[in-house]
Amino acid sequence: MKSCDDKCIRVALCQIRCSLGNKKENIAKMKSILEEYSADLYVFPEMFLTGYMIRDEVFTLSESIRDNSFQAVSDLSKQYGVDIVFGAAVNDDVPGIIRNSAVAVHSDGLLEKYDKIHLANFGPFDECLYFTPGENLKIIDVQGFKIGLIICYDIFFPELIKSYALAGVDGVICISASPVTSMTAFETVMPARAVENAIYMIYVNQAGPQLNQVFFGGSGAVDPSGMQMVKNVYFNSDVTVVSLSKLHLARAKKLRPTIRDSLAFKRNIDVLGQE
Repeated sequence: MKSCDDKCIRVALCQIRCSLGNKKENIAKMKSILEEYSADLYVFPEMFLTGYMIRDEVFTLSESIRDNSFQAVSDLSKQYGVDIVFGAAVNDDVPGIIRNSAVAVHSDGLLEKYDKIHLANFGPFDECLYFTPGENLKIIDVQGFKIGLIICYDIFFPELIKSYALAGVDGVICISASPVTSMTAFETVMPARAVENAIYMIYVNQAGPQLNQVFFGGSGAVDPSGMQMVKNVYFNSDVTVVSLSKLHLARAKKLRPTIRDSLAFKRNIDVLGQE
């Protein structure tokens, strides 16, 4: 039983098969999830607004964060009084630059975004043909919980998640479009990132076929001790809701003080760099 002093939020892992290239239909799917499930934060996969396998259509389907599709999601967020994170191709303020972004829409109308830093450009992936890599971290606040945002391939760079942890986040959300060939790798690193940083890790993946790719779904949440909290089905739409607890987080950080010891290590490295 949770203490009455505990602070919690409920996060919905919205592993919904999107309609390729149909932004209006995907926003309608968002609305149906908000109506059916109760949560404080709803998380949809990488490139959910258009689908991942849009290839050259990205040049006509991408929008500025100030344009109609994002305003429509903002209106939903305000209508239902909730926060939403979803993936989209976003036009930069610099003409010709498109980012693979995690867009956070808050219940007060504020829009923020994280731009994917590590673009996948190997095997079946050619993101560098379409997107410009991001450069900065993004921490959002959801009812007092500090959440870092990453996208898919970013999760394989532990220094990125460690940077978030050193900045004091309570958890990291990874939205993804990962095919079945990457299933083992993602399911291996998710609990590792949680344990080594004593934070919550939440992963929301695309599911099902898009053109020549099959995304494995399998979204989930891992607590700061590395224990799996929820697990979505493979290959199809599924929604689960998980509760994040400040007290549980605090206990985990005391039991495994990796952040304290990471700070000590960082100071030693800084001293060596000055010699």
